[in-house]
Amino acid sequence: MSTTDTRTALPTGVWQLDPVHSTIGFELSYLGSTFRGQFREVDGTLDGDEETLVGAARVASVDVKDENLAAHLQSPEFFDAERHPELTFVSSDVVRDGEELRVRGDLAIKGATRPVELAGTITEPLTDAFGKTRVGAVLSTTIDRTEFGIEWNMPLPGGEQALPNEVRLTAELFFVQA
Repeated sequence: MSTTDTRTALPTGVWQLDPVHSTIGFELSYLGSTFRGQFREVDGTLDGDEETLVGAARVASVDVKDENLAAHLQSPEFFDAERHPELTFVSSDVVRDGEELRVRGDLAIKGATRPVELAGTITEPLTDAFGKTRVGAVLSTTIDRTEFGIEWNMPLPGGEQALPNEVRLTAELFFVQA
């Protein structure tokens, strides 16, 4: 921790990811617009006492609104779902400063693990209509997909490539106190 870091305590206890309300997704520039996808099956835990965040997304649950494209994303040219069924994240440092949250850790995609830093916000605990205590966090980072072995591309008629290397990862996470 640098001398400029200030820490606000994370919510105490263990918090289990609510997969129904949580989204882990990706977006990238594509033909003058933004292409987005997400993973429907996600899991994770926030441990406020240990100051850790871990999570996973099942590659086979990738949702891009087109079955053929979803199948291509699961192929060895992209995520290689058969050999690498999950994307995982394990934090090494979690710093909260008020509502701001910075999480450093290791992201594993397609058998390659790289350090990343996610930044965003976290809410204070609140009780929902059913008496469950919840916390929300919104985090994002940008990665170079080629560092994770995702190198497929296609040249366009003008000579540029169809896909950029830069991909933004987003996580809207809702946790329920365990």
